[in-house]
Amino acid sequence: MISLEVVLSLLIAFGISVILSPLVIPFLRKLKVGNTEREDGVKAHLKKNGTPTMGGLIILISILVTSLMFAGRYPRIIPVLFLTLGFGIIGFLDDYLKVVLKRSDGLMPKQKFILQFVLTTIFVIYILVADPDCLRVMLPFTGGMYFECVWITVPFVYLVVLGTVNGVNFTDGLDGLATGVTTMVAVFFTVVSIGMGAGVEPITAAVTGALLGFLMFNAHPAKVFMGDTGSLALGGFVAGTAYMLQIPILIPVFGLVYMVEVLSVIIQVTYFRKTGGKRFFKMAPIHHHFELSGWSETQVVALFTVVTALLCLVCLSGL
Repeated sequence: MISLEVVLSLLIAFGISVILSPLVIPFLRKLKVGNTEREDGVKAHLKKNGTPTMGGLIILISILVTSLMFAGRYPRIIPVLFLTLGFGIIGFLDDYLKVVLKRSDGLMPKQKFILQFVLTTIFVIYILVADPDCLRVMLPFTGGMYFECVWITVPFVYLVVLGTVNGVNFTDGLDGLATGVTTMVAVFFTVVSIGMGAGVEPITAAVTGALLGFLMFNAHPAKVFMGDTGSLALGGFVAGTAYMLQIPILIPVFGLVYMVEVLSVIIQVTYFRKTGGKRFFKMAPIHHHFELSGWSETQVVALFTVVTALLCLVCLSGL
């Protein structure tokens, strides 16, 4: 049964997101916090140059304000909110360096990795001390069996968190893509949390509401982009919630789009280096390959979002 808290958190976050967007977007435009498209990329994207980015601040504020209203009664919200905000702050620093200070590379890869590693370590320590049951990994389609082995599950947290965060980051490349896909995942999390009594449904519903509100301004043609501020935050949310629900092993299924996006980049870079400059895909991440193959931006977004919705249903059948 859907509780009043779930409905309220969704509506409050949606309302904050819808109200903030028309206020924040002009502010970002005045700061000239604009997106810069690659000259050698998809030519149709060049018209997006100058579109305000760092809109992930709208999502973060909506989630934070709403979640804090329910954190007292739902303590499992706290670690999820920590990862969401923590990775969002890393994304904000990266965006700020790139688009405000005009440092093209943003945070150096080593700096970004260290910050992400530290955040994940704090999350692991919290789980070990406050909620060790979250390290019990539910095995789908087994009727409720779990896998337990700290020597395996603890290192696995780093792989899951860092892989998921960067997968969501690579997914953010088309109008409404990361927003639409992650909305499906957030709805799935909400249903699972309610069914299992996991106690994270207020934040999953808040993320759903925040993203739906943001999508009104991020859908094609986008008036604002979430930037790394939003995509890294959403990656932290997906990974953190999966652990609170004890289903990190299902991320490659319901998060297949994230995984394919990051794998396409790895394959492209590896193939390019091994073949002396040849490309495996027309362009990576793979959503750009579809575009260069003749698909419209809205078709790619619709496909990836629908696939995610269907895969979430598959996962539900296995729980």
